[in-house]
Amino acid sequence: MTLYGGFLAIAREAVAEGSSLFRDLSPETISTKSDDRDFVTDLDIRIQARLRNFLRDRTPDFGFLGEEQNDRTVTDGYLWILDPIDGTSNFIHHIPMCAISLALVRNGSPIVGVIDVPFLGLEYWATADNGAYANGKRLVASKTTTLRRSIVSIGDYATGAGSEAKNRRRLAVTAALAESVERVRMLGSAAIDLAWVAEGRLDGCILLSNNPWDTAAGVLIARESGAVVKDSDGSDHTIDSSHTIAASPAISAELLSLLNSRD
Repeated sequence: MTLYGGFLAIAREAVAEGSSLFRDLSPETISTKSDDRDFVTDLDIRIQARLRNFLRDRTPDFGFLGEEQNDRTVTDGYLWILDPIDGTSNFIHHIPMCAISLALVRNGSPIVGVIDVPFLGLEYWATADNGAYANGKRLVASKTTTLRRSIVSIGDYATGAGSEAKNRRRLAVTAALAESVERVRMLGSAAIDLAWVAEGRLDGCILLSNNPWDTAAGVLIARESGAVVKDSDGSDHTIDSSHTIAASPAISAELLSLLNSRD
């Protein structure tokens, strides 16, 4: 078994259990969170509770950070990071672009990542220094060499407090992309954005946020495929970065330059 292979097996088993709930159940309640356009369903909470308990049984000494209900157990060393449904608005509206994202982070660096997209039958996983895979096939990032031939996705526009200022930048970046790349896409799930950069379906993605539950697994999977993942200032991406920009190696610098030209 490869380094971290045992942890990967635990993560894949946990995510598979969550995906069975995802596929088989419908939400009974939909509630708002921090603002009137940010939603959580009872199924988000149920999946998170199920996976938290599963992981606690298998790795009792590890910490846990889940997106919902400020659910966090702080510990040094190993930390599981979970988004039970990434793309909740898509899920509510029966758009299949939604995923479960689970990462294991050690001292701040992701070492295991699993993303499952249950309604599309796609499972992505990676361990540090051992490559990235989708449904058992080794992933290789896009070989596209110019922005003009690139498909680039951008993360959701902001809602809630401060959204007007945040969206001015997002709209400026969208306009810059529209003038420079082959096509712009907005998928509504950061986990899928990063997984599809890893798979080469996308040549790059710009996420002007960095919630660790959204990005930790996908960043590892993208890097292990050969993609470059940076913060918007060009520094290497970490879970403490402000933003998440992933791209094929040949367009990474150009994409960062375009992004920063609109600040």
